[in-house]
Amino acid sequence: MLSYSTFLKSNFRWLLGGFLLTMFSSFGQTFFVSLSTGDIRQAFGLTSGEYGTIYMVATLASAVTLTFFGRIVDHFSIVKTTTLCTLMLAVACIAFAQAQSLLVLVLALYGLRLFGQGMMTHIAITAMGRWYAQNRGKAVSIASLGFNAGLALFPIGFVAIVTLIGWREAWLVAAGIMVLVALPSIVLLLRKDRTPLGELNETTEYSKSQWTVSQMLRDPLFWLTIVSLLGPAFISTAIFFHQDFLLETRGWSINLLAWTFVMLTVISVGAGLVSGIFIDKTSAASLMPMFLVPLGIGCVILAVVYSSTALIIYMALLGVAMGVNASVFGSIWPEIYGVKNLGAIRSLVTAMMVFSSALGPGVMGWAIDLGISLSTQFVAMAVFCGLGTLALLLSSAKYKKRALNLIANRIQ
Repeated sequence: MLSYSTFLKSNFRWLLGGFLLTMFSSFGQTFFVSLSTGDIRQAFGLTSGEYGTIYMVATLASAVTLTFFGRIVDHFSIVKTTTLCTLMLAVACIAFAQAQSLLVLVLALYGLRLFGQGMMTHIAITAMGRWYAQNRGKAVSIASLGFNAGLALFPIGFVAIVTLIGWREAWLVAAGIMVLVALPSIVLLLRKDRTPLGELNETTEYSKSQWTVSQMLRDPLFWLTIVSLLGPAFISTAIFFHQDFLLETRGWSINLLAWTFVMLTVISVGAGLVSGIFIDKTSAASLMPMFLVPLGIGCVILAVVYSSTALIIYMALLGVAMGVNASVFGSIWPEIYGVKNLGAIRSLVTAMMVFSSALGPGVMGWAIDLGISLSTQFVAMAVFCGLGTLALLLSSAKYKKRALNLIANRIQ
C-alpha cells in the first residue's frame, strides 16, 4: 500500500479528474438548484408544494433512468462518457435558464438531476472503484472532496452573478462553465485510462467472482446493507429541504445555519480523508456499521434540545456521517461484488440513493402537513439509524465470513 504523499504524486491526474467530476456535479445537486427556487416559483406562479412535487417527480424519473443509462461506463471509456454527460448537463442548464413552460421546466430539472447529481457522480466514483484496489479508500475519499469544494464555492459565486445579471443569465454562465472549463480540464486529465496497479488485497476484496446485477439483487446481504446505507440521503435531504420550517419553529437564525454549513464542510473533509485511510488498512465492510451512529445521535439531539446548540452539534455530527458515508458508499460495492460490472452495479445503487433523496422532502412535508411534530420525526429518524446500525453490524460480519470461506476455498 502506497504512502499518502506517494499515492497523491503518482496518481494526481486521475484523482484530480475524479475531484472535478464530483465538483461540477454541483450544478445538478439540490443545494445548487434550490438557489433558484424563489425565482422559479415566481416565474411560474407555483406554490412551495407544487414546485416540490415537480422537483420530486423529475428526480425520481432521473433515478429510474440512471438504473440502465449508468451502465454505459462498463462499455465506453471514462472520457467518452464524461464528454457526453458534461455536454448534456450544459444543455440542461440552458433549458433551465430559458424555460417558459412547465414541460420545459420538468425536462430541465430531469436533465440537471440525471446528468449532474446522477451521472457525473456515478462516473467519478465508478472510475475510482475500478482503477484502485489497495488504495481504493483514499481514491474515493479524495475524489469525493469535490462535493465539498462545490458546496463551498458555487453558491457564493452563483448568488453574486444573479445579483449582477439575473438568475436566468446565471444559469447560462453555468452552462458556459461546463463547456469551456469543466469539459476540457476533465478530458485532459482523464484522456488516458489508468491501469490498476498491484495485486488485489485478499483481506479487503471480498469477492473472487465478478457479480452481475441480477446476482447481486438475489443476495440477501445486499438488501440488508442498501436500506441502511440510503438512510443519510433521505434524512439529510429532508432536513435541508425543510430548513426554513425548522428555523422558524425553533427560532434559530439563518446566519447560524450558514455558519454551520462551513463547519459541516470542514468536518466532512476531515472525516472523509481519515475514513479513506482506515478503509485501505482494513476494509469498507469493517467501517460500514459505524457511520449511522453520529447521524442517529444528531437526530436525538435535534429532538430533545431546542436551543441553537442543537443545530451546531447536529451539523458537526452530520459532517462526520457524510464524510464516512462518501468513502464507504464508494468503496463497498467493488470490494464485495467485483469491478467487472461495477458500472451497472453502481448505476443501480446510485439510482437508489437519488430515489431516497427524492422521497425525503416529500415524506417530511406530508408529515408536517399532518401535524406530526419535528421532535417526533427526529426520534423516528434516530430509531432508523439505530436499527440500521444493527443491520450493518450483521451484514458486515456476514461479508467477512463469506470472505474467509472464499479464501479457504482458494487454498484448497
